[in-house]
Amino acid sequence: MPAHAIPSIEEIIETFELLGDWDERFSYVLDLGRKLPEFPESERTEARRVHGCQSNVWLDLGVERHGGPRVRLRAVSDAHIVNGLIAILISAYDGKTPEQVLAFDIRGLLSTLDLESHLSGTRRNGLQAMVERIRAEASAAQSHEAGG
Repeated sequence: MPAHAIPSIEEIIETFELLGDWDERFSYVLDLGRKLPEFPESERTEARRVHGCQSNVWLDLGVERHGGPRVRLRAVSDAHIVNGLIAILISAYDGKTPEQVLAFDIRGLLSTLDLESHLSGTRRNGLQAMVERIRAEASAAQSHEAGG
């Protein structure tokens, strides 16, 4: 399934605001996880595994070069709720320049969605590990683009 099946971050925020309680929001996060683009088993390598997550998470960040550098993000987990969190991160970061990824206020987004207060400590740590990995890879891509 293509990543464009994942709603925009603005649509996700709007839907969160419309949903009343956390049971509905939790169901929505699970639904988002079902929209992830395919991530074949053969690509779920140790090099792509995100360490620091309670569940297994594999993340691939590439940079599309034509039309200017754009981050292309794919990831998957063996946990349904984590797939929903991944979908939110893809919505926030995919298609952005490395500079936009690094400038994006992910803390503000998570605060707006009030996600972290409804996740266990290990899930919060895993979410942070994914964000750190995305930012590190975007920073490396930015350095590569600058020739350094």
